[in-house]
Amino acid sequence: MVNLQKGQKVNLVKESAGLTQVRVGLGWDEAQPQTKGFFASLFASKPQDIDCDASVILCGADGKVVGTSIRDCCVYFGNLHHASGAINHAGDNLTGGGEGDDEQITVDLPRIPANVQKLVFVVNIYDAAPRHQHFGMIRNAFIRLVDTRNEREICRYNLTEDYSGMTGLVVGELNRNGGQWEFDAIGRGVAQASRLDALINLYR
Repeated sequence: MVNLQKGQKVNLVKESAGLTQVRVGLGWDEAQPQTKGFFASLFASKPQDIDCDASVILCGADGKVVGTSIRDCCVYFGNLHHASGAINHAGDNLTGGGEGDDEQITVDLPRIPANVQKLVFVVNIYDAAPRHQHFGMIRNAFIRLVDTRNEREICRYNLTEDYSGMTGLVVGELNRNGGQWEFDAIGRGVAQASRLDALINLYR
């Protein structure tokens, strides 16, 4: 298993020969609020539920989104299955609670349409502005890729930067390179992304 740092990439075929299907797991935890004073230990509040949504944006060779509608270019909680059958979202996690992956997206690499050269994995905080939430309130964020044949973790990228003030993250990308697929660790924060459209517009 390869542990990636921001800006690094890994060739999936070289790491897992014969790979055809990969499960992309994204996870995060709510940060424990800071409490001060004599009664802090007695009245410490529980972590705040934050609704993070993981999505995939489909782009062509020019780096722009494919298709004419959000259903063509994005798989997310409102469109769990791409029309090609190549990309399937397991469903929305509203709190980020629990261990392991909070949201999972399965990708059948051979079935990805030929006009799709890049899959961009993003996470945004739903309704971040009215809830006064941002990624500085999140800890232990990660993305990992698993070979579904044997459940072996191919690579993992732990996002360790301080993303305070950011409401969206471009976490990583799957890029088609000469018929093979590479995963790139991105870790780019986006300030205004309470809605998925803001992230999609980065690639229009």
